[in-house]
Amino acid sequence: MTLNEAIIARHSVRKYTDRKIDQETAAELQKIIAECNEKSGVSFQLQLNEPGAFGSGMATYGKFENCTDYIAVVGKKEDEEACGYYGEKIVLRAQQLGLNTCWVALTCNKSKVVYEAKKGEKLIIVIALGYGQTQGHPRPTKPIEDLCKIKNPEMPEWFRTAMEAVQLAPTAVNQQKFVFCLDGNDVEAKTLLGFYARIDLGIAKYHFEIGAGTTFFKWK
Repeated sequence: MTLNEAIIARHSVRKYTDRKIDQETAAELQKIIAECNEKSGVSFQLQLNEPGAFGSGMATYGKFENCTDYIAVVGKKEDEEACGYYGEKIVLRAQQLGLNTCWVALTCNKSKVVYEAKKGEKLIIVIALGYGQTQGHPRPTKPIEDLCKIKNPEMPEWFRTAMEAVQLAPTAVNQQKFVFCLDGNDVEAKTLLGFYARIDLGIAKYHFEIGAGTTFFKWK
């Protein structure tokens, strides 16, 4: 499965089977996590067989079932965009490995999440993962024209392809509070007001890069 295929196949999943993540798959996850930790300055921490975080009323409200595996995302407030960008790298790698995932902001018991934090750090968000009872479902998305602004005479095909990948980026309560601005080959991604909007922007920027490739544009 390519990254573009993973973007299309990946949907948020909250109900999991009791199948355990095997050692080989866990090792592959740890490999991408180590790479992202090194590059981002964020601390992504894989927790397996830890039922506490999704065993509370909030998790029930969020309709989670059999969720005992997750990634605790730990960092500073200013790390939120990096949390989204590098966290989505891990999420898409998990999809390639046959796992399902869900970004979780509020509907888990954060006091029961297992993680380590240095001074000045906090638990920012959690990524649930495991083998889903289903593969999830597509969700509504805003039209491309509502997610971007272009100064070019017309929208280049590479930009449209990138924005199609952005449309599929998971966001908090499906808010899609961002805009991608194109001026020549320069692209500027801006966040709008919304819950966890900086994290959402990081996720969307990674999707944009996958859709666009590295040949046609540069970040402004």
